[in-house]
Amino acid sequence: MKKIVAVLTLMTFCLPGFAAGTGYPLDHAPVDLSDEASLQRGAKYFVNYCMGCHSLSYLRYSRLARDLDLTEDAVEENLIFTRNEQGEPTKIGSLITNSMGATYGENAFGVAPPDLTLVTRTRPHGADWLYTYLRTFYLDESKPWGVNNAVFPNVAMPHVLWELKGWQRPVLEEVVDEAGQAHQVVVGVERITDGRLTPEQFDRVALDLTNFLVYAAEPAKLVRYKVGAWVLFFLVILAVVSYFLKKEY
Repeated sequence: MKKIVAVLTLMTFCLPGFAAGTGYPLDHAPVDLSDEASLQRGAKYFVNYCMGCHSLSYLRYSRLARDLDLTEDAVEENLIFTRNEQGEPTKIGSLITNSMGATYGENAFGVAPPDLTLVTRTRPHGADWLYTYLRTFYLDESKPWGVNNAVFPNVAMPHVLWELKGWQRPVLEEVVDEAGQAHQVVVGVERITDGRLTPEQFDRVALDLTNFLVYAAEPAKLVRYKVGAWVLFFLVILAVVSYFLKKEY
Protein backbone atom coordinates (compact mmCIF):
# COMPACT_ATOMS: atom_id res chain seq x y z
CA MET A 1 0.00 0.00 0.00
CA LYS A 2 2.82 2.38 0.87
CA LYS A 3 4.46 1.67 -2.50
CA ILE A 4 1.22 2.55 -4.33
CA VAL A 5 0.90 5.85 -2.44
CA ALA A 6 4.52 6.68 -3.18
CA VAL A 7 4.07 5.99 -6.91
CA LEU A 8 0.91 8.09 -7.11
CA THR A 9 2.63 10.95 -5.30
CA LEU A 10 5.59 10.77 -7.67
CA MET A 11 3.26 10.81 -10.69
CA THR A 12 1.48 13.87 -9.34
CA PHE A 13 4.69 15.87 -9.25
CA CYS A 14 6.32 14.47 -12.37
CA LEU A 15 3.51 14.55 -14.93
CA PRO A 16 3.30 17.75 -17.02
CA GLY A 17 0.48 20.14 -16.20
CA PHE A 18 -2.61 20.25 -18.38
CA ALA A 19 -5.42 22.77 -18.42
CA ALA A 20 -8.40 21.34 -16.57
CA GLY A 21 -10.97 19.98 -18.99
CA THR A 22 -9.07 20.80 -22.21
CA GLY A 23 -5.96 18.63 -22.22
CA TYR A 24 -3.97 21.63 -23.42
CA PRO A 25 -0.37 21.41 -22.13
CA LEU A 26 0.65 24.16 -19.73
CA ASP A 27 3.94 26.01 -19.95
CA HIS A 28 5.98 26.28 -16.77
CA ALA A 29 5.89 29.72 -15.14
CA PRO A 30 9.24 30.39 -13.42
CA VAL A 31 7.67 32.37 -10.58
CA ASP A 32 10.15 34.18 -8.34
CA LEU A 33 8.64 36.12 -5.44
CA SER A 34 12.07 37.45 -4.51
CA ASP A 35 12.15 39.40 -7.80
CA GLU A 36 10.85 42.71 -6.47
CA ALA A 37 11.12 44.48 -9.83
CA SER A 38 8.93 41.79 -11.45
CA LEU A 39 6.28 42.17 -8.74
CA GLN A 40 6.27 45.94 -9.21
CA ARG A 41 5.89 45.61 -12.98
CA GLY A 42 3.13 43.03 -12.46
CA ALA A 43 1.25 45.46 -10.21
CA LYS A 44 1.53 48.12 -12.93
CA TYR A 45 0.24 45.76 -15.63
CA PHE A 46 -2.64 44.63 -13.43
CA VAL A 47 -3.79 48.19 -12.77
CA ASN A 48 -3.43 49.23 -16.42
CA TYR A 49 -4.90 46.19 -18.17
CA CYS A 50 -6.90 44.09 -15.70
CA MET A 51 -8.41 46.32 -13.07
CA GLY A 52 -11.06 47.79 -15.35
CA CYS A 53 -12.97 44.54 -14.84
CA HIS A 54 -11.20 42.58 -12.09
CA SER A 55 -10.51 43.35 -8.44
CA LEU A 56 -8.15 42.10 -5.74
CA SER A 57 -10.62 42.45 -2.91
CA TYR A 58 -8.44 40.69 -0.30
CA LEU A 59 -5.39 42.93 -0.76
CA ARG A 60 -4.91 46.54 0.33
CA TYR A 61 -2.85 49.18 -1.42
CA SER A 62 -0.96 49.85 1.80
CA ARG A 63 0.04 46.18 2.13
CA LEU A 64 1.14 46.15 -1.51
CA ALA A 65 3.28 49.24 -0.93
CA ARG A 66 4.96 47.71 2.12
CA ASP A 67 5.60 44.30 0.55
CA LEU A 68 6.85 45.62 -2.80
CA ASP A 69 9.08 48.27 -1.23
CA LEU A 70 7.11 51.17 -2.68
CA THR A 71 6.34 54.45 -0.97
CA GLU A 72 2.71 55.27 -0.31
CA ASP A 73 3.10 58.41 -2.41
CA ALA A 74 4.36 56.33 -5.36
CA VAL A 75 1.41 53.95 -5.05
CA GLU A 76 -1.10 56.80 -4.84
CA GLU A 77 0.42 58.51 -7.86
CA ASN A 78 0.99 55.50 -10.12
CA LEU A 79 -1.37 52.69 -9.07
CA ILE A 80 -4.52 54.28 -7.62
CA PHE A 81 -6.87 55.65 -10.28
CA THR A 82 -10.27 54.87 -8.70
CA ARG A 83 -12.62 56.88 -6.51
CA ASN A 84 -14.99 55.92 -3.72
CA GLU A 85 -18.76 56.27 -3.71
CA GLN A 86 -18.46 59.91 -2.63
CA GLY A 87 -16.25 60.69 -5.62
CA GLU A 88 -13.13 61.11 -3.49
CA PRO A 89 -9.78 59.54 -4.49
CA THR A 90 -9.37 56.03 -3.11
CA LYS A 91 -7.34 55.96 0.11
CA ILE A 92 -4.05 54.08 0.43
CA GLY A 93 -5.59 51.81 3.08
CA SER A 94 -8.42 50.67 0.80
CA LEU A 95 -8.84 47.29 -0.82
CA ILE A 96 -7.84 47.02 -4.49
CA THR A 97 -11.31 47.04 -6.04
CA ASN A 98 -13.00 48.67 -9.01
CA SER A 99 -16.47 50.13 -9.42
CA MET A 100 -17.89 47.48 -11.77
CA GLY A 101 -20.96 45.87 -10.27
CA ALA A 102 -21.87 42.23 -10.77
CA THR A 103 -25.04 43.12 -12.70
CA TYR A 104 -23.20 45.38 -15.12
CA GLY A 105 -20.51 42.72 -15.59
CA GLU A 106 -23.11 40.08 -16.42
CA ASN A 107 -24.84 42.38 -18.91
CA ALA A 108 -21.56 43.29 -20.60
CA PHE A 109 -19.79 39.93 -20.66
CA GLY A 110 -22.50 37.36 -19.96
CA VAL A 111 -20.84 36.58 -16.63
CA ALA A 112 -19.51 38.86 -13.91
CA PRO A 113 -15.69 39.17 -14.12
CA PRO A 114 -14.26 37.23 -11.17
CA ASP A 115 -12.09 38.61 -8.40
CA LEU A 116 -8.51 37.54 -9.18
CA THR A 117 -7.00 37.54 -5.69
CA LEU A 118 -6.97 33.75 -5.45
CA VAL A 119 -6.87 32.79 -9.13
CA THR A 120 -3.45 31.12 -8.85
CA ARG A 121 -4.61 29.06 -5.86
CA THR A 122 -8.03 27.98 -7.08
CA ARG A 123 -6.89 26.79 -10.53
CA PRO A 124 -5.04 23.47 -10.89
CA HIS A 125 -1.37 24.23 -11.59
CA GLY A 126 -2.40 27.83 -10.84
CA ALA A 127 0.70 29.81 -11.88
CA ASP A 128 1.33 27.65 -14.96
CA TRP A 129 -2.36 27.86 -15.90
CA LEU A 130 -2.43 31.65 -15.71
CA TYR A 131 0.91 32.09 -17.50
CA THR A 132 -0.24 29.88 -20.40
CA TYR A 133 -3.73 31.42 -20.46
CA LEU A 134 -2.38 34.95 -20.91
CA ARG A 135 -0.33 33.82 -23.93
CA THR A 136 -2.87 31.66 -25.81
CA PHE A 137 -5.66 33.95 -26.98
CA TYR A 138 -6.47 33.45 -30.67
CA LEU A 139 -8.87 34.87 -33.25
CA ASP A 140 -12.31 33.23 -33.39
CA GLU A 141 -15.00 35.12 -35.29
CA SER A 142 -17.73 32.91 -33.85
CA LYS A 143 -17.26 34.46 -30.40
CA PRO A 144 -18.79 37.77 -29.25
CA TRP A 145 -15.38 39.37 -28.68
CA GLY A 146 -13.80 37.76 -31.73
CA VAL A 147 -11.33 35.74 -29.67
CA ASN A 148 -11.07 32.42 -27.87
CA ASN A 149 -8.48 30.84 -25.63
CA ALA A 150 -6.67 27.50 -25.89
CA VAL A 151 -6.53 27.02 -22.12
CA PHE A 152 -10.03 28.34 -21.34
CA PRO A 153 -12.32 27.57 -24.33
CA ASN A 154 -15.31 29.89 -24.79
CA VAL A 155 -13.94 32.39 -22.29
CA ALA A 156 -16.03 35.56 -21.99
CA MET A 157 -12.95 37.80 -21.62
CA PRO A 158 -11.72 39.95 -24.52
CA HIS A 159 -8.03 39.89 -25.43
CA VAL A 160 -7.07 43.03 -23.49
CA LEU A 161 -3.35 42.56 -24.15
CA TRP A 162 -3.67 42.36 -27.96
CA GLU A 163 -1.78 45.61 -28.54
CA LEU A 164 1.24 44.14 -26.78
CA LYS A 165 0.89 40.55 -28.00
CA GLY A 166 -0.50 40.92 -31.50
CA TRP A 167 -2.99 38.45 -32.97
CA GLN A 168 -2.72 34.68 -33.16
CA ARG A 169 -4.57 31.87 -34.89
CA PRO A 170 -5.12 28.35 -33.58
CA VAL A 171 -3.13 25.32 -34.66
CA LEU A 172 -5.71 22.55 -35.07
CA GLU A 173 -5.36 18.79 -35.04
CA GLU A 174 -8.01 16.21 -35.83
CA VAL A 175 -8.61 13.60 -33.15
CA VAL A 176 -11.07 10.72 -32.83
CA ASP A 177 -12.92 10.39 -29.54
CA GLU A 178 -14.06 7.19 -27.82
CA ALA A 179 -17.31 7.20 -29.79
CA GLY A 180 -15.40 7.19 -33.06
CA GLN A 181 -16.31 10.78 -33.89
CA ALA A 182 -13.59 12.93 -35.45
CA HIS A 183 -13.26 16.55 -34.35
CA GLN A 184 -10.60 19.23 -34.25
CA VAL A 185 -8.83 20.38 -31.13
CA VAL A 186 -6.49 23.30 -30.52
CA VAL A 187 -2.95 22.04 -29.96
CA GLY A 188 -1.17 25.39 -30.20
CA VAL A 189 -1.29 28.98 -31.41
CA GLU A 190 0.79 30.85 -33.96
CA ARG A 191 1.33 34.57 -34.36
CA ILE A 192 -0.08 36.22 -37.49
CA THR A 193 0.33 39.94 -36.69
CA ASP A 194 2.92 41.64 -34.54
CA GLY A 195 2.17 43.58 -31.40
CA ARG A 196 4.21 46.32 -29.79
CA LEU A 197 6.36 43.72 -28.04
CA THR A 198 8.40 40.81 -29.31
CA PRO A 199 7.24 37.32 -28.23
CA GLU A 200 10.02 37.22 -25.65
CA GLN A 201 9.07 40.61 -24.25
CA PHE A 202 5.40 39.66 -24.02
CA ASP A 203 6.29 36.43 -22.22
CA ARG A 204 8.05 38.63 -19.67
CA VAL A 205 4.86 40.69 -19.25
CA ALA A 206 2.80 37.52 -18.77
CA LEU A 207 5.30 36.24 -16.22
CA ASP A 208 5.32 39.54 -14.31
CA LEU A 209 1.51 39.48 -14.12
CA THR A 210 1.57 35.85 -13.00
CA ASN A 211 4.26 36.59 -10.44
CA PHE A 212 2.22 39.46 -9.02
CA LEU A 213 -1.00 37.43 -8.80
CA VAL A 214 0.85 34.58 -7.08
CA TYR A 215 1.99 37.15 -4.51
CA ALA A 216 -1.54 38.63 -4.22
CA ALA A 217 -2.97 35.19 -3.42
CA GLU A 218 -0.75 34.91 -0.32
CA PRO A 219 1.16 38.09 0.61
CA ALA A 220 2.32 36.49 3.86
CA LYS A 221 4.50 34.14 1.83
CA LEU A 222 7.02 36.96 1.38
CA VAL A 223 7.23 37.37 5.16
CA ARG A 224 7.61 33.62 5.62
CA TYR A 225 10.50 33.54 3.19
CA LYS A 226 12.34 36.31 5.04
CA VAL A 227 11.61 34.96 8.52
CA GLY A 228 12.36 31.39 7.43
CA ALA A 229 15.95 32.26 6.51
CA TRP A 230 16.58 33.65 9.99
CA VAL A 231 14.89 30.66 11.61
CA LEU A 232 17.13 28.24 9.70
CA PHE A 233 20.19 30.29 10.66
CA PHE A 234 19.14 30.17 14.32
CA LEU A 235 18.62 26.41 14.15
CA VAL A 236 22.10 25.92 12.71
CA ILE A 237 23.65 27.96 15.53
CA LEU A 238 21.51 26.12 18.08
CA ALA A 239 22.62 22.76 16.65
CA VAL A 240 26.29 23.75 16.99
CA VAL A 241 25.83 24.98 20.57
CA SER A 242 23.81 21.86 21.48
CA TYR A 243 26.52 19.60 20.05
CA PHE A 244 29.32 21.17 22.10
CA LEU A 245 27.04 21.27 25.18
CA LYS A 246 26.41 17.53 24.76
CA LYS A 247 30.13 16.86 24.49
CA GLU A 248 30.77 18.90 27.64
CA TYR A 249 28.26 16.92 29.65
